[in-house]
Amino acid sequence: MPRNPVHYGQTALITGAGGGIGQALAVEASHRGLGVILVGRRRPNLEATQALLRPGSPCLVKTADVTVAQDRQALTQAVRDWAGQLDFLVNNAGTVWAGPLSTMDDQVLSALVATNLTAPMALIRDLLPLLSTAGGRVVNIGSLLGDIPYPLFAAYCATKHGLRGLSDALRRELRGQGVGVTYAAPRGAKTPGTEALKPVLALLDMPADPPVDIARRIWDAAQAGADTAYPPGAERLFVLLQRLFPKLVDAAVRHQLRRIRLDAPAADGGQAFGRAAVDQHPQF
Repeated sequence: MPRNPVHYGQTALITGAGGGIGQALAVEASHRGLGVILVGRRRPNLEATQALLRPGSPCLVKTADVTVAQDRQALTQAVRDWAGQLDFLVNNAGTVWAGPLSTMDDQVLSALVATNLTAPMALIRDLLPLLSTAGGRVVNIGSLLGDIPYPLFAAYCATKHGLRGLSDALRRELRGQGVGVTYAAPRGAKTPGTEALKPVLALLDMPADPPVDIARRIWDAAQAGADTAYPPGAERLFVLLQRLFPKLVDAAVRHQLRRIRLDAPAADGGQAFGRAAVDQHPQF
């Protein structure tokens, strides 16, 4: 299968590349010598990311909504034409809504599942032949909340828990095809997309990291062929406690939750807790 004549190195496709963690992942990839395919819904944002790449880095900008089948099909063909194969598929695009489940309508729930879970599954399926050709790797960007469920993030936690399960299952399923899977679980990221969530994050004492640090950690893990990428520090302990002694985590979360009035957002449909844009993927 022919390769792009201006690029014979490795290629990474990054969804949600218009800002936040996705932008940082793209910039870091370019500095590691990878060609990048930037995918997102807003071309101006993608072009802003392109301007930050290492000068001379091979880059393809593709405007697409990963929740739309026709867009995914066009994207797959574009990757085939541009690179001939794919070394890294980074499923980063996502959305988050914080607030009581009782305030979330069907549209919000559908958007969470479609963006955070269905789209990554469909992209992996569609791009698997190109990944297999390269002996490539899927990198699914999850969240610590996929391991440590938090109240007020119930639906979001469910989608990220599902993405973690998908990653574990596919790692076993695809091993014979030479395709690896890395599941990354960053904590909060300091991005414009997290501004609307500041009130609840402050109440729950959720730490946030600079996107550039998150991106380096994820690429270190992906290029080393690691199964997972978790942040350093106390969160690793809490992940272990959640799996072995969930009642201890229950007690800690209840203590935090006492400071939050669960019925407060009900009057405005959960807007008090905010929503982050799909392409920003604040990650929690």
